[in-house]
Amino acid sequence: MKSHRRGIKIFIFSVAVLLGVPLHASSRAASGSEKPVAQNSVTDGQHDFDFEIGTWKIHLKKLVHPLTGSTTWVEFDGTSVTRKAWDGRADVEEFETDGAAGHIEGMTVRLYNPQSHQWSLYWANAKDGTFLTPLIGGFKDGRGEFYDQELYEGKSIYNRFIWSEITPNSAHFEQSFSTDGGKTWETNWITDQTRAKP
Repeated sequence: MKSHRRGIKIFIFSVAVLLGVPLHASSRAASGSEKPVAQNSVTDGQHDFDFEIGTWKIHLKKLVHPLTGSTTWVEFDGTSVTRKAWDGRADVEEFETDGAAGHIEGMTVRLYNPQSHQWSLYWANAKDGTFLTPLIGGFKDGRGEFYDQELYEGKSIYNRFIWSEITPNSAHFEQSFSTDGGKTWETNWITDQTRAKP
Protein backbone atom coordinates (compact mmCIF):
# COMPACT_ATOMS: atom_id res chain seq x y z
CA MET A 1 0.00 0.00 0.00
CA LYS A 2 2.86 2.40 0.86
CA SER A 3 4.51 1.73 -2.49
CA HIS A 4 1.21 2.45 -4.24
CA ARG A 5 0.89 5.85 -2.47
CA ARG A 6 4.53 6.60 -3.22
CA GLY A 7 3.91 5.81 -6.89
CA ILE A 8 0.93 8.23 -6.98
CA LYS A 9 3.03 10.99 -5.39
CA ILE A 10 5.83 10.45 -7.92
CA PHE A 11 3.28 10.57 -10.76
CA ILE A 12 1.74 13.84 -9.46
CA PHE A 13 5.20 15.33 -8.99
CA SER A 14 6.17 14.41 -12.57
CA VAL A 15 2.98 15.91 -14.05
CA ALA A 16 3.42 19.07 -11.97
CA VAL A 17 6.98 19.52 -13.21
CA LEU A 18 5.95 18.98 -16.83
CA LEU A 19 3.08 21.49 -16.57
CA GLY A 20 5.05 24.02 -14.58
CA VAL A 21 2.61 23.87 -11.64
CA PRO A 22 4.11 24.91 -8.28
CA LEU A 23 4.65 21.87 -6.09
CA HIS A 24 2.66 23.24 -3.18
CA ALA A 25 -0.34 23.68 -5.48
CA SER A 26 -0.10 20.13 -6.83
CA SER A 27 0.17 18.63 -3.34
CA ARG A 28 -2.93 20.56 -2.16
CA ALA A 29 -4.86 19.43 -5.23
CA ALA A 30 -3.79 15.82 -4.60
CA SER A 31 -4.91 15.95 -0.98
CA GLY A 32 -8.21 17.58 -1.94
CA SER A 33 -7.76 20.15 0.84
CA GLU A 34 -8.37 23.16 -1.44
CA LYS A 35 -10.71 23.95 -4.27
CA PRO A 36 -9.13 24.85 -7.63
CA VAL A 37 -8.65 28.58 -8.22
CA ALA A 38 -10.25 30.03 -11.37
CA GLN A 39 -7.61 31.08 -13.90
CA ASN A 40 -7.71 33.94 -16.42
CA SER A 41 -10.78 35.63 -14.94
CA VAL A 42 -12.18 38.30 -17.27
CA THR A 43 -12.90 41.75 -15.88
CA ASP A 44 -16.51 42.86 -16.20
CA GLY A 45 -16.39 45.94 -18.41
CA GLN A 46 -20.01 47.07 -18.30
CA HIS A 47 -19.02 50.41 -16.75
CA ASP A 48 -16.08 51.13 -19.08
CA PHE A 49 -17.93 54.00 -20.77
CA ASP A 50 -19.25 55.59 -17.57
CA PHE A 51 -16.59 58.30 -18.02
CA GLU A 52 -18.52 59.51 -21.09
CA ILE A 53 -21.74 60.25 -19.23
CA GLY A 54 -22.47 63.99 -19.26
CA THR A 55 -21.94 67.02 -21.49
CA TRP A 56 -18.66 67.69 -23.29
CA LYS A 57 -17.06 70.42 -25.36
CA ILE A 58 -15.66 68.88 -28.54
CA HIS A 59 -12.77 69.88 -30.79
CA LEU A 60 -12.66 67.75 -33.94
CA LYS A 61 -9.98 67.43 -36.65
CA LYS A 62 -11.11 65.52 -39.74
CA LEU A 63 -9.04 64.41 -42.74
CA VAL A 64 -10.87 65.66 -45.82
CA HIS A 65 -10.09 62.77 -48.20
CA PRO A 66 -9.03 59.59 -46.36
CA LEU A 67 -6.97 56.94 -48.17
CA THR A 68 -5.97 59.26 -51.03
CA GLY A 69 -2.66 60.53 -49.71
CA SER A 70 -4.31 63.83 -48.78
CA THR A 71 -2.93 65.77 -45.81
CA THR A 72 -5.71 68.39 -45.73
CA TRP A 73 -7.53 68.57 -42.41
CA VAL A 74 -10.59 70.60 -41.37
CA GLU A 75 -11.54 71.52 -37.81
CA PHE A 76 -14.85 71.72 -35.98
CA ASP A 77 -16.06 72.70 -32.50
CA GLY A 78 -19.20 71.64 -30.75
CA THR A 79 -20.71 69.54 -28.01
CA SER A 80 -21.69 66.00 -27.21
CA VAL A 81 -24.11 64.71 -24.61
CA THR A 82 -24.01 61.11 -23.43
CA ARG A 83 -26.78 59.44 -21.44
CA LYS A 84 -26.51 56.10 -19.64
CA ALA A 85 -28.95 53.24 -20.25
CA TRP A 86 -29.39 49.70 -18.92
CA ASP A 87 -27.47 50.52 -15.70
CA GLY A 88 -24.29 51.25 -17.66
CA ARG A 89 -24.51 48.35 -20.12
CA ALA A 90 -25.44 50.85 -22.84
CA ASP A 91 -25.29 54.55 -23.57
CA VAL A 92 -26.41 57.00 -26.23
CA GLU A 93 -24.25 59.92 -27.37
CA GLU A 94 -25.58 62.85 -29.38
CA PHE A 95 -22.78 64.65 -31.22
CA GLU A 96 -22.95 68.05 -32.95
CA THR A 97 -20.12 70.22 -34.35
CA ASP A 98 -19.69 73.13 -36.74
CA GLY A 99 -16.70 74.39 -38.70
CA ALA A 100 -15.63 76.05 -41.94
CA ALA A 101 -16.34 72.77 -43.75
CA GLY A 102 -19.92 72.56 -42.50
CA HIS A 103 -22.03 70.85 -39.86
CA ILE A 104 -21.69 67.31 -38.46
CA GLU A 105 -24.50 65.85 -36.39
CA GLY A 106 -24.32 62.25 -35.33
CA MET A 107 -25.26 59.64 -32.77
CA THR A 108 -23.35 56.77 -31.20
CA VAL A 109 -25.11 53.88 -29.47
CA ARG A 110 -22.82 51.71 -27.35
CA LEU A 111 -23.99 48.26 -26.21
CA TYR A 112 -22.19 45.95 -23.76
CA ASN A 113 -22.36 42.16 -24.16
CA PRO A 114 -21.92 40.54 -20.71
CA GLN A 115 -21.15 37.13 -22.25
CA SER A 116 -18.26 38.25 -24.47
CA HIS A 117 -17.27 41.20 -22.21
CA GLN A 118 -17.12 43.38 -25.33
CA TRP A 119 -18.74 46.57 -26.50
CA SER A 120 -20.39 47.18 -29.88
CA LEU A 121 -20.27 50.80 -31.07
CA TYR A 122 -22.85 51.95 -33.64
CA TRP A 123 -22.38 55.36 -35.34
CA ALA A 124 -25.00 57.14 -37.42
CA ASN A 125 -24.68 60.48 -39.24
CA ALA A 126 -27.87 62.57 -39.28
CA LYS A 127 -27.57 63.23 -43.03
CA ASP A 128 -27.69 59.48 -43.81
CA GLY A 129 -29.96 58.29 -41.00
CA THR A 130 -28.54 54.76 -40.81
CA PHE A 131 -26.21 52.98 -38.40
CA LEU A 132 -22.93 51.84 -39.87
CA THR A 133 -21.23 48.49 -39.20
CA PRO A 134 -20.56 48.24 -35.43
CA LEU A 135 -17.00 48.34 -34.16
CA ILE A 136 -16.38 45.74 -31.46
CA GLY A 137 -13.81 45.64 -28.68
CA GLY A 138 -13.06 46.72 -25.15
CA PHE A 139 -10.75 48.46 -22.70
CA LYS A 140 -7.44 47.35 -21.25
CA ASP A 141 -5.29 49.47 -18.94
CA GLY A 142 -7.35 52.59 -19.62
CA ARG A 143 -7.22 52.30 -23.42
CA GLY A 144 -10.18 51.23 -25.54
CA GLU A 145 -9.73 49.60 -28.96
CA PHE A 146 -12.60 48.72 -31.30
CA TYR A 147 -12.48 47.24 -34.81
CA ASP A 148 -14.62 46.33 -37.78
CA GLN A 149 -14.27 45.39 -41.42
CA GLU A 150 -16.37 47.48 -43.79
CA LEU A 151 -16.64 48.96 -47.26
CA TYR A 152 -15.33 52.48 -47.75
CA GLU A 153 -16.03 53.92 -51.20
CA GLY A 154 -16.30 50.39 -52.57
CA LYS A 155 -13.04 49.18 -51.00
CA SER A 156 -12.84 46.65 -48.15
CA ILE A 157 -11.00 48.21 -45.19
CA TYR A 158 -10.48 47.81 -41.46
CA ASN A 159 -11.76 50.59 -39.25
CA ARG A 160 -10.37 51.22 -35.75
CA PHE A 161 -11.56 53.43 -32.89
CA ILE A 162 -9.17 54.22 -30.02
CA TRP A 163 -10.16 55.89 -26.74
CA SER A 164 -7.21 57.08 -24.64
CA GLU A 165 -5.93 59.76 -22.24
CA ILE A 166 -9.11 59.41 -20.19
CA THR A 167 -9.48 61.55 -17.09
CA PRO A 168 -12.61 62.67 -15.18
CA ASN A 169 -12.67 65.86 -17.28
CA SER A 170 -11.07 64.97 -20.63
CA ALA A 171 -10.69 62.21 -23.20
CA HIS A 172 -9.06 61.63 -26.59
CA PHE A 173 -10.55 59.71 -29.52
CA GLU A 174 -9.12 58.66 -32.90
CA GLN A 175 -10.50 56.83 -35.92
CA SER A 176 -8.11 55.19 -38.39
CA PHE A 177 -8.47 53.16 -41.59
CA SER A 178 -6.28 50.32 -42.87
CA THR A 179 -6.22 48.89 -46.41
CA ASP A 180 -3.54 46.25 -45.72
CA GLY A 181 -5.21 44.10 -43.07
CA GLY A 182 -4.11 46.21 -40.13
CA LYS A 183 -0.39 46.42 -40.87
CA THR A 184 -0.54 50.20 -41.27
CA TRP A 185 -3.18 52.73 -40.24
CA GLU A 186 -4.13 56.20 -41.46
CA THR A 187 -5.78 58.40 -38.83
CA ASN A 188 -8.64 60.45 -40.27
CA TRP A 189 -10.68 61.70 -37.27
CA ILE A 190 -9.32 63.10 -33.99
CA THR A 191 -11.56 64.32 -31.20
CA ASP A 192 -10.45 65.95 -27.97
CA GLN A 193 -13.16 66.55 -25.46
CA THR A 194 -13.34 68.56 -22.24
CA ARG A 195 -16.16 68.17 -19.74
CA ALA A 196 -18.52 71.13 -19.79
CA LYS A 197 -19.07 72.87 -16.45
CA PRO A 198 -22.55 72.26 -15.00
